[in-house]
Parts: sequence; structure tokens; C-alpha cells
Amino acid sequence: MERSRCFIMSGSAIMMMVIGMVVIWGGLALSIANLFKKKA
Repeated sequence: MERSRCFIMSGSAIMMMVIGMVVIWGGLALSIANLFKKKA
């Protein structure tokens, strides 16, 4: 019982980290694309 709850906690934490990484990298990619569009 304890193990499954711990696994769910770590799983949700990993999901949050992955979503955060995607949001950060997505924002960086968008800003870089905007810079290139302005230069072009």
C-alpha cells in the first residue's frame, strides 16, 4: 500500500517536471522562432 502511494507521488512529480520542461523549451523555441522571423 505504501509503495503504490509513493509510486503515484513520484509519477505525478515526474509528470509535473516533464510538463514544466516542455513548457520552458516550448517558450524558448517560440521566442527563438520570433527572433528569426524578425531578422528575416
